[in-house]
Amino acid sequence: MTQLPSPSPAPSPSAVPPRDGVVASAAYCDGRRIAEVPIDEAGAWAAKENHFVWIGLWEPDEALLMEVKRQFGLHELAVEDALHAHQRPKLDVYGESLFMVLRTARLEKGELVLGETHVFAGRGYVVTVRHGASTSYSPVRARAESAPQLLKHGEDFIVYTIMDYVVDCYFPVLDQMGTTVDELDAMLIARPPSTGEIERIHQLRRDLERLRRNASPLLEVCSRLERFDLPMIDPAIRPYYRDVQDHVIRVNEQIGSLREVLSFAFETSMILASARQNDVTRKLAAWAAILAVPTAVAGLYGMNFEHMPELHWRYGYPAVLAVIAVACTALYVRFRRTGWL
Repeated sequence: MTQLPSPSPAPSPSAVPPRDGVVASAAYCDGRRIAEVPIDEAGAWAAKENHFVWIGLWEPDEALLMEVKRQFGLHELAVEDALHAHQRPKLDVYGESLFMVLRTARLEKGELVLGETHVFAGRGYVVTVRHGASTSYSPVRARAESAPQLLKHGEDFIVYTIMDYVVDCYFPVLDQMGTTVDELDAMLIARPPSTGEIERIHQLRRDLERLRRNASPLLEVCSRLERFDLPMIDPAIRPYYRDVQDHVIRVNEQIGSLREVLSFAFETSMILASARQNDVTRKLAAWAAILAVPTAVAGLYGMNFEHMPELHWRYGYPAVLAVIAVACTALYVRFRRTGWL
């Protein structure tokens, strides 16, 4: 199967788009860009034979979305979802068009930040609407335009390139999180974790769970695009969605692996901490037993009784000290042999 040129390993952060929310709007024919088109003329270009329009929006206002809706006849429920955002990943079919929600992810100062991309696709058009933290889709457009033979397939191929880019952007995030997990794993084995490190472990587990919740639904989305007779999805493009599905499976497996490493490392740390605590407890108990001998003897002779054993004997004091020393030494040797000291 023909592959697109490889994406750059680390997509650059999104640039601030024009104030009207339109990042790009272009018309294509036979796999090549032929014109930049204004939004109010996009519908006419999309209606031309063998033409399609690819529009990229960034946090558009209601007026702009309503104009796009009029140009392509978008379903009002899909437009409402794209306007308010905060949707879970999904695929909805409205007649001859598709509406898809994808969640993007990147790390900012070590914290997971999620964005949202909505994709409208139908005969003659593809519209992407980005919300929140998201990398620019300029590399996606550049990759697609560099392969005109594949771009000839039209809208369904563009949907594939967008999905593939979103999923591939999960891997750098997971690689960075994996490095942090490995560092924490080594640290937890070496010494007990501090409060800050325990909080970091909790944050990582929560971020991995958030990433899993946003990546897992894409398995169903890819399965529907690949297996079912959906509008504007040509049979020749369906295997490409299987490739995206394989990437999603890898993402989920990597997330599960990192979660297990964190869990095992934390559990091991707790077991080691418990073992260290038991060791300290044994040592304290052994020393307490040793110190109990002189304490008991000294307490006995500290009583104010007139008649006590060897009280008036000349060697009574050295004899008592010798008994204490022998008893303590015997206990020390015994505890050393049993591993308590």
